[in-house]
Amino acid sequence: MKKPLNSISYSAAPINGGTTDRILRIDLSTNELSIQELPPDFKQTYIGGRGYALKLIWDETDENTCFDSPENPLIMAGGPLCNEPRFPGTGKFIVGTISPLTNTFMDSNVGGYFSSILKACGFDAIAVTGIADEKCVVIIDDDLGKISIVKAPTVDEAVQNGGISYGENLLKEYTNNQLHKNIAAVTTGIGAETTDFGLINSFFYDSQRKRLRTKQAGRGGTGTVMRYKGLMGVIVHASQARSKGNNPVDPAAVKAAGSAFGKVIKSEDPKQLNLAATGTPALVEYMNNFHLLPINNFQRGQDEKSEQVFANVFWEQFLKKKRADGCYFGCNLSCAKGAEEVTLQYGPKKGSIVGIDGPEYETVGAVTGFGIFDAQYTMEYNWYCDEYGIDTISTGVVMAFIMECWQRGFLTREEVGYDLNWGDIEAADRLFHETATAKGVGRIAANGVQQAKLWIANNHAKKSGTPVEDVLGELEKFAMEMKGLEFSMYISRESLAQQGGYGFALKGPQHDEAWLIFLDQVHREMETFEMKTAALKWFPLIRTWFSAVGLCKLPWIDVRHSEAEKTDNPAQNIPSFNLYIQFLNATTGSNKTIDDILQDSERLHLLQKMINLRQGKGTREFDLIPLRAMAPAFPEEYRTREAYYDEWLNKNMEQGSQIPETIAEKHRLLVQLRKEAYETLCDSVYKAKGYSINGIPLPETLKRFDLFDEKALAIFKTYGFTTELRN
Repeated sequence: MKKPLNSISYSAAPINGGTTDRILRIDLSTNELSIQELPPDFKQTYIGGRGYALKLIWDETDENTCFDSPENPLIMAGGPLCNEPRFPGTGKFIVGTISPLTNTFMDSNVGGYFSSILKACGFDAIAVTGIADEKCVVIIDDDLGKISIVKAPTVDEAVQNGGISYGENLLKEYTNNQLHKNIAAVTTGIGAETTDFGLINSFFYDSQRKRLRTKQAGRGGTGTVMRYKGLMGVIVHASQARSKGNNPVDPAAVKAAGSAFGKVIKSEDPKQLNLAATGTPALVEYMNNFHLLPINNFQRGQDEKSEQVFANVFWEQFLKKKRADGCYFGCNLSCAKGAEEVTLQYGPKKGSIVGIDGPEYETVGAVTGFGIFDAQYTMEYNWYCDEYGIDTISTGVVMAFIMECWQRGFLTREEVGYDLNWGDIEAADRLFHETATAKGVGRIAANGVQQAKLWIANNHAKKSGTPVEDVLGELEKFAMEMKGLEFSMYISRESLAQQGGYGFALKGPQHDEAWLIFLDQVHREMETFEMKTAALKWFPLIRTWFSAVGLCKLPWIDVRHSEAEKTDNPAQNIPSFNLYIQFLNATTGSNKTIDDILQDSERLHLLQKMINLRQGKGTREFDLIPLRAMAPAFPEEYRTREAYYDEWLNKNMEQGSQIPETIAEKHRLLVQLRKEAYETLCDSVYKAKGYSINGIPLPETLKRFDLFDEKALAIFKTYGFTTELRN
C-alpha cells in the first residue's frame, strides 16, 4: 500500500459482554483519526448498530444536512450480539447516514465478516465525516496495531470502476494475494457516483470456495454517500477475530441458547420455506401463488412464466454445489447462496466468467418487474448491480417505472431511443446499463423514481399542453416510491397490514421493518383490523431491535418454532424470540424481558421519527402510499381480477348496496373504499403509537423515553405546536 496520508498506533479495546465501548472517528477533510470512548450508559440507551447510528445523526446533523454535506456521518456499526459463532445469524451490521434518496436517516443492514473483525479490532462502530481531497482507503489492522488513511490504489479503469473488481484487487494487494478469513472490506463501484442508489459491498473470504464473496448494504444510497466522500474502501484485519469472540458474561448460556435455536432451524426450516436449501428465492413461488409478485411495475402479481424463476431453477442451473452458504460462521440457516463460474451473456462484460452471490428474492422480483422470467438474466442483473455498486431494488423499480411511462405514452420512442416492451431482455438490459451509467434515458432514472416522475411530468406537460399537476397526478398512481425510497418487491394492495407496513416505515417502503405480507396473506394471522393495528406497532419494534444488536432477522421471521402455534400470537414466534432474549442476557449480563426489548426499540424508533420530522418528512402526508400500493391503479387492472374484486366489493360495501355495472364504476368504488380503509388505519396506528392525528409523537410519548428536550420542542414549533399536542 501507498504511504499513509495519516496513521495512528493504537491498542484494541477488549471486548466485554459484546461491546468495546469505542467508536473510531475518521474525518476525511482533515485526515484526522481519533478514538471516541463511550460512556457506560451509552450502550444501555442506544444498544448498538442502528441505535448508535441514530444517536450520532441526531447529535451531529441538523435540518440543513444533506447526503453530500461534509458533516453527514457514514456510520458502520454492529451490535453486542454480532461476532458470536455459537448462535445463528450473528454476522450483521448496519450502514447509517443521511440518504441521497430520502434526505433523512437511512440504515441498510448487511452480512459478512466486517462487523465481527471490526469488533475484534476494538471498535463497536466507525463514523466517517468530511470529504477527501483525493480518493482514499482506510485500513484498520489489529495485528499491526495501526489505523491508516492511504491514497486509494489506482488500477486499470475496468477494475477501478468495479464494486466487486476493485474490492477484490484491494484485498489481494493488501494481503499479497494471501487471502484469508481474518480480513474483510467494504467498497462500492462507479454506479454509486452516477446514481443516487449506490450500495456498499461487504467482502469476506469463503474458505470453501477459495474466493472472496460479497453481501450488500443495498438500500437508500449508502454507497453514494461513501463514494461522494472519496472513500473507496475500508479494510479490517484481525487474526484473533473469532477467538476473541464476544467475551459473554455467561458463555455456557450463550452456547445453550445457540444450540437450542440451531436445532429449531434444523428441524423446522425443511418443513417451511427450506431456505437452507434454496435461499430466499423460495419466496418467489409463494408470492406468485398469492398474486404478490411485482410483475410489470407491480401491475399484476401472478404469471405462469414465473415458474421459470422459482428457486429450484436457480438451484439446478447455478447452485448445484451443496455448501453451507452462511453470511457468518455458525449460521445453519445458511440462506446466502452463491454460484460459481457463470458465463455472462449480456452487457459490456459479455463472455466473462464470474462468481455470483445471490440472487435474493428481491432481485428476482426486480427482474419480474420488467416482465422478464429468465434465470440467466436475473443472475447477470444481480452481478452487474454489485459490480456497478447499485441497489437491485431501487434500480429495478425505477427501470420498471420508466418502462411503464413508455407504455402509457409519457415517454416517446424518440425520447428513449428504442422500444421498451415488457419482457424484452435486450431493451431492459440496455435501459439497465444506461441507468447505471446515467447515459441516455438513464439520466432520468439515475436519481430514483421520485425525481424521475418530476422530470417526466414537466417534460410531458410542455409537449402536450396538459397542466403539470395533472400529469404528475397520473404518474403518482404507479410511481412506486414514498418518502423518496423505492418499494421493495411485494404487491401490498390486497393486504392492509402490508400497506401500513410500507406506509409507516420510517426510512420508506423497505421490507425489513414492514414484512407483514407473509403473516397477513399467507398465514392469515391478522384477520381483524385490531390485529393489523397491533402488528404495525410491535413488528417494527422487533425488527428495530435486530438491527441494533447485530442479528439477522430471517431465522426469527422465516422459521416458525413448532411451539409458536400454541401461543396467543403465533406471528411473534415467541418461543424462538425467547432464545434471542436468553442469548442477549447471557452475553451482556442484563435481565431483559420482551417488554424491555420493545421499550428499548421504541426509544430508537421515536428518535428516528424525530429525525424525519426535523428533515421535513415525518407527518401524515409522508405516510400515504401510491394508489397502486393499495388498489388497482387503472380500470384495466381491475378487469384482470374482476371476479376477485367483485367479491371484495360485496364484502366491503354498505349492506344492501349493489355492485356498480361498469368496470370504471367498480374501480372507482374500490379505490374509494381502499383509501378510506387506509386513512382509518392511519388514525388507529397513530393512536396506538401515541402520536397525534398528523403522525407526530405526543409530548407524553417522548417524555417516557426522556426524548422531550429542547431539540424536540424546536421541531414541534416548526409544525405550529409548543408544549402540547392534541389528538
